[in-house]
Amino acid sequence: MKKRIHVLEDDKDIAFIIEFLLKDEGYEIQVSSTFSELKTKLKDSIPDLFILDVMLPDGNGIDICRDLKTDVFTKHIPVIVMSANVQSKELSAAVSPDDYISKPFDLDYIENRIKRLIGEKKVA
Repeated sequence: MKKRIHVLEDDKDIAFIIEFLLKDEGYEIQVSSTFSELKTKLKDSIPDLFILDVMLPDGNGIDICRDLKTDVFTKHIPVIVMSANVQSKELSAAVSPDDYISKPFDLDYIENRIKRLIGEKKVA
């Protein structure tokens, strides 16, 4: 069964690149550009991993990480927070994401971080 990753990213180019890369690696991808869209999609399916941007039009990825890590239905799911803001790494540490990725990022680095969190089995 394919591992499902939910990407919350409002920059369409970054979301496209991540989605393209991860689909090519055999993951099932859901993409949201707002927190409200993420909440709606979570009603239909729960992913195996979240990738959250920090700066969003209707929320902050750090606060969203806190919500996910305290919710009974999502607290067990790994969360990767990503941001171009250096201060976000320090702020995100307080909400205990499973990993942090600085933008700009290396695509191989993202793939390796995901494999570390949800397993290395590649699905064709």
